[in-house]
Amino acid sequence: MKQSRAMSLVESVANVIVGYGVAVATQILVFPIFGLHTTLAQNLTMGAIFTIVSIGRSFALRRLFEAIRVKARSRR
Repeated sequence: MKQSRAMSLVESVANVIVGYGVAVATQILVFPIFGLHTTLAQNLTMGAIFTIVSIGRSFALRRLFEAIRVKARSRR
């Protein structure tokens, strides 16, 4: 069964929200181990930055692989 566009959007949004939470939680737990002490606000901001970069990376890779797929298909 094919996934609808609406469910694809729901999945993508859920992935971003979970990724953001994991990033912030990881920072809160790991930074002190390395002697880095940040406020919750700083952790939330850094998590947002990492999330935006991750979305951009994911989008660029999807477009790259789609271009490769289209090019390979046109060679057949």
